[in-house]
Amino acid sequence: MKHADLLPLIATTFEQMPFNQLLGLKVTRFDLEQAEVCFDWSEQFIGNPMQKIMHGGVIATVLDVVGGIMAVSSALSRMQAIQQDELFSRLGKMSTIDIRTDYLRPGRGQHFTATARVIRSGNKVAVCRMELHNDSGVHIALGTGTYLVG
Repeated sequence: MKHADLLPLIATTFEQMPFNQLLGLKVTRFDLEQAEVCFDWSEQFIGNPMQKIMHGGVIATVLDVVGGIMAVSSALSRMQAIQQDELFSRLGKMSTIDIRTDYLRPGRGQHFTATARVIRSGNKVAVCRMELHNDSGVHIALGTGTYLVG
């Protein structure tokens, strides 16, 4: 399979992860330039009941997911072709090494979009920059993730 053929398969794999389903994450863009994940507000995400703002753990998780998707895309883009069984074997070995989350504004809104771009990609490690915005375009959080990809 070529990289372009892998994209829908990888996006579906991320969407089918039970925790990602619990959060209602949907991969809405996934290519060599950028990954994008969207989700809707849920009362279950409240971290501060007095202000009804999103829990920081939800924010960090979403940033990690979108960064991981982008890191996978970056790693696989260097391959000419890969079989589906080899793809799933490689995906099983990829993981987050480190993530930093900067909370810029309270997590309020009805719909949220997380995006990621690659900062650096090597044979073993990829580094991505992630952002979370609400439906009004408010920049809620910024993240930098380091991922094991090889």
